[in-house]
Amino acid sequence: MINAVLLKPLNYPDAERIVYFFVQTPTGPSYGASATKFNVLRKNAGALQDVAAYEFNGAQLNLTGSANAEQVHGIRVSSRYFQLFGAPVIQGRTFRDNEDQPAGGRVAILSYGLWQRRFGGEPQLVGKAISLSGAPYTVVGILGAKFDAGLDTPPDVFLPFQLDANSTDNAQYFTVVARLGRGETISQANAQLEAASNEFRDRFPNIMGPHDAFAVQPLFDSIVSDVRPMLLVLAGAVSFVLLIAWANVANLLLARASGRKREIAIRTAIGAGRGRIVRQLLIESTVLSVTGGALGLCLGLIGVRALLAINPGNIPRIGTNGSAVSLDWRLAVFTAGLSFLTGLLFGLVPALDVSRIEITPMLRASGGRSGTAMRQNKTRSMLVIGEVALAVILLIGATLLIRTFVALRSVNPGFDVHNVLTMRMSLVGSPFQRTSHMTQLIRDATQRLEAIPGVARAAVSYTLPLEGTFGVPFNIVGRAPSSGRYDGRGWVGVSPGYFDAFRIPILRGRLFNERDDAAAGRVAIINQTMARRFWPQGDPLQDRVLLGAGYGPEFEEPARQIIGVAGDVHDFGLNRDPVPVVYVPLAQVTDGITALASRAASLVWIVRTQVELHSVAVPVENELRKATGGLPVANVMSMDEVRSRSTAQTDFNMALLAIFGAAALLLAAIGIYGLMAYSVRQRTQELGIRMALGASGSQVRNLIVWQGMQLGAAGVALGLLASRGLTRLIASLLFGVKTSDTLVFTVVPVALIAWLWSQFGCRRAERRASIQLRRCELSSSMKRSCH
Repeated sequence: MINAVLLKPLNYPDAERIVYFFVQTPTGPSYGASATKFNVLRKNAGALQDVAAYEFNGAQLNLTGSANAEQVHGIRVSSRYFQLFGAPVIQGRTFRDNEDQPAGGRVAILSYGLWQRRFGGEPQLVGKAISLSGAPYTVVGILGAKFDAGLDTPPDVFLPFQLDANSTDNAQYFTVVARLGRGETISQANAQLEAASNEFRDRFPNIMGPHDAFAVQPLFDSIVSDVRPMLLVLAGAVSFVLLIAWANVANLLLARASGRKREIAIRTAIGAGRGRIVRQLLIESTVLSVTGGALGLCLGLIGVRALLAINPGNIPRIGTNGSAVSLDWRLAVFTAGLSFLTGLLFGLVPALDVSRIEITPMLRASGGRSGTAMRQNKTRSMLVIGEVALAVILLIGATLLIRTFVALRSVNPGFDVHNVLTMRMSLVGSPFQRTSHMTQLIRDATQRLEAIPGVARAAVSYTLPLEGTFGVPFNIVGRAPSSGRYDGRGWVGVSPGYFDAFRIPILRGRLFNERDDAAAGRVAIINQTMARRFWPQGDPLQDRVLLGAGYGPEFEEPARQIIGVAGDVHDFGLNRDPVPVVYVPLAQVTDGITALASRAASLVWIVRTQVELHSVAVPVENELRKATGGLPVANVMSMDEVRSRSTAQTDFNMALLAIFGAAALLLAAIGIYGLMAYSVRQRTQELGIRMALGASGSQVRNLIVWQGMQLGAAGVALGLLASRGLTRLIASLLFGVKTSDTLVFTVVPVALIAWLWSQFGCRRAERRASIQLRRCELSSSMKRSCH
């Protein structure tokens, strides 16, 4: 996984020179770009070449023109996009500069997958027209199968952005990337972007703060920045398991070498030199480790499929089917190097130790006296203590994530997730560019849906809770801040039934209704967080807010009267606090916002049912097709599924760390048992003497168990001390629990010690039988020795 995500270079020409644009603010980076920022960047490129733009994730388009209409994923890009990313074109061409201008014509480029799936690889498709959302688009090119757009959802269709060079649209809904010039550095580029920052600030003084600045960073860093900490933590967990395995290997080889001292003495006596003996032992250990490494590689390539089956789906660069996670030279070299290192490292110390033995004393000694007692096995004991300590660290980390798992499920999302069905519909095209047309469509479709038996309420929005919102700045009429505006975090356009469908409580004021249309006064509902933050002592229902001021003519609208305060909803995930949100009726938004929203997002239909969800899914789809003239729906999901997806990353982290912790515990237990078994075998004569002198089997057994528990307790204590510092590394993965949680640091060591005791205790019968056998075998000789 790390190889596929963090180590492999991006599969683009000069990938190390491709950079990602953002705005550096005093509170951190602000990602995303607007038409105005893109135009200023192109004008003041400086050290940057091939400045290009593309939408974050694009939108769904309706591919019609045949009996089976379907939704395909489309994305708008600027003309330099394909040149920057080195997109392979197997037929036709990419966009020309004039096609990326306003009124540049309807042209499209298809992905290889769509060309094969929908059009059967038709060789003469280039130059023909296809119907996208009711409009004809001429296919000018087809991309190669191996092109990776680097997006969560691979695009099926590429359309030209056609941004106006004189645009005043400040809505941030796409990404800007570029290539560093030869010999240029990131620092030089950021210094040169200062001029572009000043020009933009002069033209739009209320959009960027006085200390904000344009900046770029490597595209690779922007892609993996969110997932890098998680993967490194999991890599650390794997490394701990590997260290435990190493400790077991070291113990096994030390014990094996000690048992072969007599054999080595005989070899030396008949002429074998020290170098030959060391070489033989190193070859043996290396063959063992390389064989294990090869087996591990095969099992790993099989097991990674199970890992991908539970992955949350938002890990970049692994492909939609995990195709990027495969065997390559890096993985092969890593496995071979690790295997050879293991064999050499843990074969060398025992080899050197046994090659220095004194021949005569060893040959005279009996086989049973060649070992050492427990107190002489300090090296092996320290390795076992280290194993237990590493296992404790992993178990504490896993338990903290389990507590995070539990804490997330105890969070009240602010709405009722049960019995809510959602589905998305693409409404791109001229019939859906005007608010009045959309309002009528929504009203007709809602009436159809609510007439279906089992449907309690129906509503629409462009976003769903837990999946984020649009961001729009706002002013409170009569008291603007010194910066000229408030930095709003959430804008949600909804139909009147939205709050009933989700059962979001209205704490004050009233809900939207059908009378809140374009002919009525503008209204808005805010959430509780916004009311507390901006009206800590006042009454928000007495004020008006002005939304989107300075964002361009698409957002220009009268001030809105606040008519209600809704309960908070976790719009950006259960692990993040609610942010200020403004809800507005979709019937009252401007035509510009309606057109922009239809291009940048799909309309989400929300249906609350009184019956089992999937029993009404087909009737709901049929009624929506009738209401929209046959348009298809996609992404049919329940809100329970949406909630599960929102916690999938945390669940993934917890599952993996728990697996690693269990593996570490098992290996540590094997290490302790192996050491104790070897120690008992080496102390056969001592135990026989103790029993010949009258020690009972239980006394001998308890002596051995107590010595093993001492090792376990020492390892637990060491692991607890190390965990105090190391758990801080997973702080960003936790929610609702501290890294020094008292309950975790109490339960884990107690449970671990109890488990180790049970593992020793469950072998009592085996030990008793073994000791009785030794008593029978050794009683006569031991009694003579005692006498």
